Amino acid sequence: MRSSPALSLAFIALFCCALAPGMAVSRELPDFTALVAKNGPAVVNISTKQTTTATTPGLRGFSIPDLPDDSPLQDFFRHFFGEEGELPDDTIQARSLGSGFIVSSDGYVLTNSHVVESADEIVVRTSDRREFVAKLVGTDKRSDIALLKVDGTNLPAARIGSSKDLQVGEWVLAIGSPFGFESSATAGIVSAKGRSLPTENYVPFIQTDVAINPGNSGGPLFNLDGEVVGVNSQIYSRTGGFMGLSFAIPIDVAMDVVNQLKTKGRVSRGWLGVLIQDVTRELAESFGMPQPRGALVAQVLPNSPAEAADLRPGDVILSFNGRDVVTSSTLPPLVGETAVGAEAKLQVLRRGEKVDLSVKIEELPDDEQAASPSQAPTEEPANRVGLVVRDLTADQRQQLGLAQGGILVEGVDPGPADDAGIAPGDVILMFDNQPVANVAGFNQILDAVSPGKPVAVLVQRGESRMFYAIKVPKS
Repeated sequence: MRSSPALSLAFIALFCCALAPGMAVSRELPDFTALVAKNGPAVVNISTKQTTTATTPGLRGFSIPDLPDDSPLQDFFRHFFGEEGELPDDTIQARSLGSGFIVSSDGYVLTNSHVVESADEIVVRTSDRREFVAKLVGTDKRSDIALLKVDGTNLPAARIGSSKDLQVGEWVLAIGSPFGFESSATAGIVSAKGRSLPTENYVPFIQTDVAINPGNSGGPLFNLDGEVVGVNSQIYSRTGGFMGLSFAIPIDVAMDVVNQLKTKGRVSRGWLGVLIQDVTRELAESFGMPQPRGALVAQVLPNSPAEAADLRPGDVILSFNGRDVVTSSTLPPLVGETAVGAEAKLQVLRRGEKVDLSVKIEELPDDEQAASPSQAPTEEPANRVGLVVRDLTADQRQQLGLAQGGILVEGVDPGPADDAGIAPGDVILMFDNQPVANVAGFNQILDAVSPGKPVAVLVQRGESRMFYAIKVPKS
């Protein structure tokens, strides 16, 4: 069957229309050339020197042989082993490289704390090859931010934006000195926001797939408007090199630290005084929650704002100052950014009821407190969840820092408690949202639990407390 010219033209037109969306997408890929040209001069290379003295011991038990004074070996042994058989002290000059960026034209430079840690000399080099010896204004290890000052005027400063409006999937660009290769630009997208890392709970990291390598630390992360939205800080890697996971400190967090270092020389953060954990599916079921959410309070530290506000173990914090607490990692940054002395409003779930609390935020101590427990001996048959328990002695109670309540897990038989992860040496403090005073009280609570019901168990292990979910067997 032959087609008419009109049909052929229509087919070609339809084909071109089908291709058009794809062609449009390719045209919309960002061009970073203008962004790099405009903002590159504000990015600096940072090199540090640190002088250390290392003594390398000689051969243990070695003594210089009895040689004639004119023997050529005399000088050899004295040079390398000294009079007492020890190698001489060596002065080692350690060097490190990193990145940074100028935040004000009068010479303030922002970088990572770990880039300049323990440095004897810090040299800032600009893209036009000028070098400045920098003064360290201050550092904040918790956020990994350091502020430097160089003597300069009319320096090219980066435009500071806000990380709050960043969206997952948005294009971002990093400029820095990976492996010492200065002014290297790499691009990618925002992979996630509000990431909590084991090294720091008070920073809601921006996760990107921008290629970041050693030497990029402290460099800026730009949005397409040429504004700094983050400070490149860490990578996740099994090889030491980039593997597609990099993390940046939100610029709002970094600039708050900068302002505090400028004005006070130190950084203060809000403190609530609780140890928290995520709400699992099993724990949510035991609390009567339709789905897991919030931060579960495992421990309230003594003499803390939380204790003064009557926050209790087993409470699930659902919101802080009107902002939803989706997971436990959401809470620390919200508390940390709250002004010391400010009143904060909390909504918690307590025994199935929502309760509103007011707490006066205090300053985060340098070393957060924690309990420090230990262990003890045995006796008593396993109960229906497979636990062998006993009362705590006065000595054990003192070691654990417990004024009252709690029972010691002596053994765990195969069964629900073992499946939940409870182990010998744990101390049970609460069972089914009720404080456990002693073994007799524990047995009463356990006997009253309906068969098949999941219950939350607060356990102290080592220096930490955590909730576990046990499903009480039906028979």
